[in-house]
Amino acid sequence: MDFPPTIPTSFVPRPASATPQKFRSNFTGAFGFIAYSVLGTVFVLALVVFFYNQILINRQSAKDAELTKAEQNIDLASVDSFIRLRDRLTYGKDLLSSHVAFSGFFSSLEKIMPATIRFSSLHLSVGDNGKVIFEGSGTAKNFNALAAASTAFAHDGRIKDAIFSNIVVKAKDNSVSFKLTATIDPKMITFSL
Repeated sequence: MDFPPTIPTSFVPRPASATPQKFRSNFTGAFGFIAYSVLGTVFVLALVVFFYNQILINRQSAKDAELTKAEQNIDLASVDSFIRLRDRLTYGKDLLSSHVAFSGFFSSLEKIMPATIRFSSLHLSVGDNGKVIFEGSGTAKNFNALAAASTAFAHDGRIKDAIFSNIVVKAKDNSVSFKLTATIDPKMITFSL
């Protein structure tokens, strides 16, 4: 029996060149590659972290052993002597910081006061509240010297509330006797190294 020419006699596939190919975008392979490379990177990083942790653990145990050995070699007598020395230095520092030294006041007073003024008596006292009071009496060559001293106190600012009282002008040589009362900045009499 003969087959009509329209019916194929065999199922032979046609060559690929006969059918036009369409471009398909298949990204599953690219996503798979990226996923596997990320997985590999994470795995490598996990191994690096694990081994680094082991290195740190070994280093810490070595340092702990060194510390234990160093603690065992500490001489307790030396530690006690260092503690005593520290306590003595602290006590000395506290003692010096509360020490009153009038030399700074006298050198400042020498620079501030005019040379034509002389003190015949001085009295410095420190109150319970830390206020330093300066009282003195003396003579000046003339009244202008007292005015210059008052101006010098005002410009310096460390000797405050300077009050000149009992001012007596001697007719014989125009010299002036006076009394002075003032408060002093506590920093002027504080000991400093």
